[in-house]
Amino acid sequence: MKSSFSQILNSHPKVLIDFFATWCGPCKTLGPILEQVKDEMGDAVKIIKIDVDKNQPLANKYQVRGVPTMILYKEGKQVWRQSGVVQKEDLVQKIKSA
Repeated sequence: MKSSFSQILNSHPKVLIDFFATWCGPCKTLGPILEQVKDEMGDAVKIIKIDVDKNQPLANKYQVRGVPTMILYKEGKQVWRQSGVVQKEDLVQKIKSA
């Protein structure tokens, strides 16, 4: 799992990881927002959703205390992190400016 995760981070110049849980209300709000971001940005970013309940070791490694938590990587390095729902315009801006 770990090697494939680092491969994912290095598979694209910009990777947005969304740590979520199926029972989490704000995560359900964020889902469609991420789809809109993907529609707008296309191949400029790769968006990966990770279920914290199914990937507890990974969530622990990245110290995810609350969901949703998004982490943006540029060329394999973390450049931004935020917990909670972020509006589409703000997310697009963050990704573009990274």
